[in-house]
Amino acid sequence: MSDAALTDDDDDELRPLRAPAGEIMRYLWVRWTSQTPLLITFLLLYTIAVACDLALPIVSAQLIDALSQGPDAGRSAAVAAYTLFCAIAFGFYFMRNWSVRYWIPLAARNMRDIVNGGFADVQRFSADWHANNFAGATVRRVSRAMNAYDIISDTLVWFVLPAIIVLTGVTVMTAMRWPLIGLFVFVTIVAMLVFNYWAARYYLREDYAQTNAADTRIGASLADAVGANASVKAFGAEAREAERLNAVVEDWRWKAERLWTRGTNTWILQNILLYVLQVGLLGLVLREWAQGRATAGDAAFAITSYFLVSGYLRSIGESIRNLQRGFADISDVVAYANQTADLADPPNARAFAAGAGRIQFDAVSFGYRGQPAPLYRDFSLDIAPGETVALVGPTGSGKSTFVKLVQRLYDVNAGVIRIDGQDVRTVSQASLRRAIAIVPQDPALFHRTLRENIAYARPDAPMEAVIDSARRARAHDFILRLPKGYDTEVGERGVKLSGGERQRVALARAFLADAPILVLDEATSSLDVETERDIQAAMAELMAGRTTIVVAHRLSTIREADRILVFDQGRIVEQGRHRELVESGGLYARLHALAQGDKLAAA
Repeated sequence: MSDAALTDDDDDELRPLRAPAGEIMRYLWVRWTSQTPLLITFLLLYTIAVACDLALPIVSAQLIDALSQGPDAGRSAAVAAYTLFCAIAFGFYFMRNWSVRYWIPLAARNMRDIVNGGFADVQRFSADWHANNFAGATVRRVSRAMNAYDIISDTLVWFVLPAIIVLTGVTVMTAMRWPLIGLFVFVTIVAMLVFNYWAARYYLREDYAQTNAADTRIGASLADAVGANASVKAFGAEAREAERLNAVVEDWRWKAERLWTRGTNTWILQNILLYVLQVGLLGLVLREWAQGRATAGDAAFAITSYFLVSGYLRSIGESIRNLQRGFADISDVVAYANQTADLADPPNARAFAAGAGRIQFDAVSFGYRGQPAPLYRDFSLDIAPGETVALVGPTGSGKSTFVKLVQRLYDVNAGVIRIDGQDVRTVSQASLRRAIAIVPQDPALFHRTLRENIAYARPDAPMEAVIDSARRARAHDFILRLPKGYDTEVGERGVKLSGGERQRVALARAFLADAPILVLDEATSSLDVETERDIQAAMAELMAGRTTIVVAHRLSTIREADRILVFDQGRIVEQGRHRELVESGGLYARLHALAQGDKLAAA
């Protein structure tokens, strides 16, 4: 095993969440009963089909008894038994196939709802949750749950439930004729069921969980490497990534082989029990026949019953293992559904009422989970409507955290944040964030068209508004040069565009959003000097009348800010305009001097 392989100990976020079986069954029951008319119709037809299946050994016995009377004495009885046999067999196949017509839409709709529900649950989790989970692993878990539902439902409906009904019915019918044979059949069936339950619950369960975790790592590793393909190519690391993935897949291989080998081991004892049932049942019936207590029809009943019972018993072991695998596959999504989100809207949360854009931090304390000390302590700040405020300071000083708290990506530990007089914790998160337009330093675009990406904040915006926003962001000209113009797909995360082009698309999106609060995270850092000059003018127009927060990495971009806030270790250590802060000789002046030195060195 290579050291590059991910392990359960190293990656806790990849471990299966393992919802209890009771929770999984409740989850499935909600899905099944959500389509009540389909479920009831299916169960009615299905029950008739199983009853027909159970009646076949009885009719077979009647047919053999009639045939044993000879062609003259037993002719009419044989014809009647044969007719009944044909009718019951037809009823079984007809009802079973008809019931499937209702099972298909029931299953398809529930599988759709499972994926949609899993995705909705993942979306309601906090930014902190997403930061600590592999995107590829999450995708693998949600998509795997859909197939797990299919496995569990089909196994229960087409194998386990009819097996229980038929096995019970055959045992009772046999016991009514021959108590000793009935007891033998009962003991053999119970032994088979107990063995398979033990195998699935104790012998195979942990192997299923470990194989699933290894499968999840494959998805996480693939997504990680494919998503960062540009970096892989930049360092010529294709062979290294292939070796790393091979280690992950190799980890899955040997765990899967161990699981499958153990599964094969369980079949050995299962087949031994089936052999005992086969020879024992027929031998006991022959004993009864020899003593005059069984007819040829009874022997036919025993043989037909054996084939019926053995078919279900042979599959029930596999069915139990399928259920175990399905439970393992769907466990994560069930746990998602039952997991309380770190950041939730309060009951009956009202929509945020956008106003002039006043932002107030009142005695706020906040620290990230796992950090020994809070970043903010008793932090207070008031940003006036329409004010342009720049945030500067060393890495880790609290600039990005400030923006995240304004968006309510995290909740404060103490104090309150108000926007336009409204506590951000009392309004819906979606409505709050729609009132804040953000242009990040490294914008992430969807693998959709340019029109869809620009209009993401306002999907119903007319094309004229999309084009106008693109013009103001200086994106219209380069878009027209593309083969499909605004219908050009940009690739995953916008990889088909240059950094500057992605930045301009993000700016166009912010123009179209027309939000009262604007956040610019060094929004022109990827632009050439000429384009930057043009966009600065457009941004000045966009910022007019809006509350604007500029997270500054290059101090040259914030000279005209109304107020510059200098952060250090979660505190504002200086604030004022550019010239005032330079002349004060404090932290800002030192940062400015370093920036000027970098320019001279570059020159």
